Amino acid sequence: MFFHVGIGLLATAYRPAMLIYFLVVVVYFLYRIFVLPNKQREVLIAASYMVGAEVFFRMTKAYFLYETGKYMVILFLLIGMFYQGFKRSSLTYFIYFLLLLPGVYISFLNQELDNSFRQTILFNLSGPLCLTAAAMYCYGRSLKLQELFTCLNFMIYPLISMTLYIYFFNINIREVITGTASTSETSGGYGPNQVATVLGLGTFILFSRFLIPYKNKMVHLVMMFMLLAFAHRAIITFSRGGVFVGAIMVVVFTIIYYLISRLRTKFVITSRIVAVAGACLAIWTFSVLQTGGLIANRYANKDALGREKEDVTTGRLDLISADFEAFSKYPVFGLGVGRSTKFYEEELNIEIPSHNEISRMFSEHGFFGILALLVLILAPLASKFTGRKNIYFYPFLIFWLLTIAHSSMRIAAPAFIYGLSLLNIDYGKKETPVRREQIET
Repeated sequence: MFFHVGIGLLATAYRPAMLIYFLVVVVYFLYRIFVLPNKQREVLIAASYMVGAEVFFRMTKAYFLYETGKYMVILFLLIGMFYQGFKRSSLTYFIYFLLLLPGVYISFLNQELDNSFRQTILFNLSGPLCLTAAAMYCYGRSLKLQELFTCLNFMIYPLISMTLYIYFFNINIREVITGTASTSETSGGYGPNQVATVLGLGTFILFSRFLIPYKNKMVHLVMMFMLLAFAHRAIITFSRGGVFVGAIMVVVFTIIYYLISRLRTKFVITSRIVAVAGACLAIWTFSVLQTGGLIANRYANKDALGREKEDVTTGRLDLISADFEAFSKYPVFGLGVGRSTKFYEEELNIEIPSHNEISRMFSEHGFFGILALLVLILAPLASKFTGRKNIYFYPFLIFWLLTIAHSSMRIAAPAFIYGLSLLNIDYGKKETPVRREQIET
């Protein structure tokens, strides 16, 4: 944990060092996977770390290729499957990926086979391929609760480095904010949507550990401080999607944990919720003062002058409508992978890609896209109803669904978190957390 504070400072002082650090990280985790006996634990830890570090590495130019983070997650998971295999029932997710291939063929028919075509296909299918690998590896596997916490900790560590880097990237927030639009100036010089997404995820993970405390009091206090820092910087990106998704996950997890707890634990949870409400109010007040009230305008859907904007979706609704219009014209095979952007240009004169993976599944893949979505939605629910236990199941599934609806699959996080939702969690000698006064680790 404190090591990653140093990494954040190193990135601030000399950003090129992050390329070397990335290589060290890859070698370190490959060594752990190949040498240590518990392959499942090491594979999930390695993938978790890369998911947490992906945006930070992009932000600090530590990658040779833009999609390196997803490729490394896929590599770790494939190594795990090589050693341990996978459940036959997980082949459902291989079928999901096969359903996307007709869209590739349609693109091939309508575009020259050049470097641009290959880049388009790789960019658009790297997310689904990452999800396929994560789902096939995790489906049907059991993991101890403590091991899951370890994986989530490894996801948090690089977020600590990233958050520190962001704070030092622009110390005086007010000087760089000129309006209510999301800005890279408050996001470490990188895409605010992706930064807010991973910080929202980090906020949720640490909130869950606020309700289920770390055993080490010092570690717990430091992590709770980082919880406040994650929440603050997520808000300051001015990108609302990641913040809203994180907040929804917090609410859902709180309700689930409250319902499965005994009466005595319910009182503890209630007192902690009150503390969280007070902390949220303090963070929001500080953010409003820090931005001169502009962040309040942003969440009220107003511009810098306080005038209400016409479209709360910032143009996303038009793109969704265009996706369904494309589906009505090409209902069987769709437009083809990556070709929705050209359709937006021709129909709406808008030269921006849609960030809604769900509506794009309709427009780019047609009927096959609908089947693929049904697989992704129904397969985890079927596994849940067969008796698999996972206190994070619904929050993780919500993160995947809402994130791909506002940020597509541009990062590995929604794909891998989807995979984690499929795990069966072993709570130890006692059958479920319901029978415990307090889950501690």
